[in-house]
Amino acid sequence: MRRTNFLLIVTDQQRCDHIGAYGNRIVATPHIDRLAARGWVADRFYVASPACMPNRASLMTGRLPSLHGVRHNGIPLSLGAATFVDVLKRAGWRAGLVGKSHLQNMSGKPAAWPPAARRLAREAQAPCAGNYEQEWGPNWRDRPGFELDLPLYGFDDVSLAVDHGDRVLGHYWRWLEQAHPDVAALAGSEHALPAPEYRLTFSGQAWRTRVPEECSTTSWIAEETIGRLRTYAAGAAPFFLQCSFPDPHHPFTPPGRFWDMYRPEDMELPASFHASIDPPPHVAWLRAQRDAGQAVKRTPAAFACDEREAREAIALNYGSIAHIDEAIGRVLRELDRLSLAQDTIVIFTSDHGDFLGDHQLLLKGPIHYQGLIRTPFIWADPLDPAGRRSDALCSAIDLAPTILSRAGVPGYNGMQGRILDCIDQEAGADARQSVLIEDEVQRILFGFDRPPRLRTLVTQQWRLTLYANATWGELYDLAADPGECRNLWHDPAQAKVRSDLMAELIRQMTLHGETSPYASALA
Repeated sequence: MRRTNFLLIVTDQQRCDHIGAYGNRIVATPHIDRLAARGWVADRFYVASPACMPNRASLMTGRLPSLHGVRHNGIPLSLGAATFVDVLKRAGWRAGLVGKSHLQNMSGKPAAWPPAARRLAREAQAPCAGNYEQEWGPNWRDRPGFELDLPLYGFDDVSLAVDHGDRVLGHYWRWLEQAHPDVAALAGSEHALPAPEYRLTFSGQAWRTRVPEECSTTSWIAEETIGRLRTYAAGAAPFFLQCSFPDPHHPFTPPGRFWDMYRPEDMELPASFHASIDPPPHVAWLRAQRDAGQAVKRTPAAFACDEREAREAIALNYGSIAHIDEAIGRVLRELDRLSLAQDTIVIFTSDHGDFLGDHQLLLKGPIHYQGLIRTPFIWADPLDPAGRRSDALCSAIDLAPTILSRAGVPGYNGMQGRILDCIDQEAGADARQSVLIEDEVQRILFGFDRPPRLRTLVTQQWRLTLYANATWGELYDLAADPGECRNLWHDPAQAKVRSDLMAELIRQMTLHGETSPYASALA
């Protein structure tokens, strides 16, 4: 009897509610919706940290950032860290990755530390020596013979995509330059088609790419995934294959017909855009910067936007998602054609969300609104095709133990996640009462006088966020105020609620401390 295969589809910076299956009435996601209709859908799946590298490392290890060490972007995951992919491979699974990894630095920009600190960090790379510049953009751009040192965090077969937009490095760019050199020469914002009606093009957060749909990173990743499925179908071993799209992350560059598939003027603003009451200090600071004409809009960090910018971002985001959905459809059809579907669990999720107009904000940062910290999660198991939904509190650290449990493979020391009730319907008896989210930033931003450090606790009814070195915090009643428009932190009527939640936050931080003398050692 053939053992179970896994196909993990990961998008980048995709909100939970930008999918039809999660209630969106505008964006076209028929293939993801059909996956949800026959799968288990988590309505409250939360990140371990709302940033790329920390949360991707948590998905891979089943551990919070404070334990696996990737506390913020810029810190690579130790090559000695155990991942669930390592465990599957040792148990006989073939392991492949197509697309974005982002477990190491990729932008080519140094961490915001003094040179001496950067040197010490490179030398330490705790606790395991190895090559920590495998995703480093300049290596792929400037060294034609550069290649990965495999296995990479358990993956033996890797087709890598590095960064975002239409000039994505790694194996994708090598393919584009070799197969379509004329297209590669026209990639980048400097070659973009004119789109003066889009204000985001002036800040570099969007451009109308000349790269056609069939040459986009999304299409390439779909075709590489299909090729990998064909290879695996010819073998006897089960497989774990991760198909990881760099989109719909900004800069927004949906190709061809996907650029204007949705018109900004037809987009609805989020309900919170004009509904926020006395926003917390960092949100108020961002708005003040915008209103004074001083907003910084060219970096990856969040900024306060106007109505037109929000509508443009939503429309272009929808275009990228529609493009991804079509690509996923091609992959799923090939899974059927190869007679693999009956043996393959398909999982769909994203690494974190995006504000996309919530509270007049774009992009992401240390502000834990639901649009950022809540991601989609669909588990489609051929042995359970009925389709179910769950409002249980789930965390990114639950992915690793759930996959290993479904594979019938023991886990390893230091895993912190729980097995989701997509495979264990008795898990509800031991369901989480709260979710812990960690967030640390290496730069000073949003009016803080030092890099922000914060912890969030989410329960069925409440969201509490505590900031280090701040006299204020955030407290929202998610049942009465799902848009988080009224901060109750200083409300005397909620003093006991705040106190109880802070006690629970302390308890969860204690419970999620290290418990193993040999953490991450493979069992």
